[in-house]
Amino acid sequence: MMNSTLLADSIILPVVTPFYYSSKESLLPGISDKILSLLTPIVAYWSYSLFFHFLDSYSTAPWLAFLQVERYRIHESEETKAKNKVTPAEVVRAVIVQHIIQTALGYFWIGEDDEETLRGVNHAQKMGELAPYVVKACTLLLGDVTGARLIKAYGGSLVYLAYWWLIPIAQFLLAFFIIDTWQYFLHRLFHVNKFLYKHFHSWHHRLYVPYSYGALYNHPFEGFLLDSVGAVVAEYLSSLTVRQACFLFGFSTLKTVDDHCGFAFPWDPFQILYSNNARYHDIHHRNFGLKYNFSQPFYIHWDIILGTRWEKGPTPLPSEQKSSHQKQE
Repeated sequence: MMNSTLLADSIILPVVTPFYYSSKESLLPGISDKILSLLTPIVAYWSYSLFFHFLDSYSTAPWLAFLQVERYRIHESEETKAKNKVTPAEVVRAVIVQHIIQTALGYFWIGEDDEETLRGVNHAQKMGELAPYVVKACTLLLGDVTGARLIKAYGGSLVYLAYWWLIPIAQFLLAFFIIDTWQYFLHRLFHVNKFLYKHFHSWHHRLYVPYSYGALYNHPFEGFLLDSVGAVVAEYLSSLTVRQACFLFGFSTLKTVDDHCGFAFPWDPFQILYSNNARYHDIHHRNFGLKYNFSQPFYIHWDIILGTRWEKGPTPLPSEQKSSHQKQE
């Protein structure tokens, strides 16, 4: 049997760090990483939602013609006023309350990364501790001879890849899975249980026609339980650093806003990468889709596994309906 410790000790480890790493005490001067992690989802929410609100408000402006905004609108503008049961002002107030709650929870939950995490950690030592596991994985998958050859040729690069990329990516994927699982089952419960739906979740469905800054329009209790608690549970179970948590909170916020943006843009990165997108979630906001498409915000595996995915496809866009009528005429 190959001695994995001796083979690991022979690996020459790279001394470079990836582009995303910073040894600074804080990412932004004068703002601790903890405070940055609390501010990031708020800034992300309002900046991204206002971007979509801008497109919605000036969709017919000649200088926006190149984006063909109206072509990709999921609902006619008139539907927002006719079918929504809550005013924009009420939505904004509720979202502000939600942000106050999530910020308070985050302030008491999230700690400051210690000095070792920020600056004093010896990454070469950490990679050295990881090296035997990389060796074992290679020899287990490829056999002793082929695995040893691979380690001798590319051992340093493999350890670097695992330490700086594969492990962080796995942490984020785990966090995504936890958030999806938390939200799917609680979201579905809030629909199945009549008391929970009537007194809490029905708030969100006052927006029959979703729009970007209404993404977090919820009853405060539901917003706290589904969104805020779910995020910190994912952060804890995934063992994220404060900086990783900052990315997770910001990214998940952008994704949630995008899911409620009201447009099906073919150039939208979120809608390209995720089948759980604005058109998918829009089905859930329609009367016929209330018992379907519970998954949010990332993937749709729970809908597929548990048979709650709407199988008839997305509802045609208004522009597609008009085009179909014109062809028939």
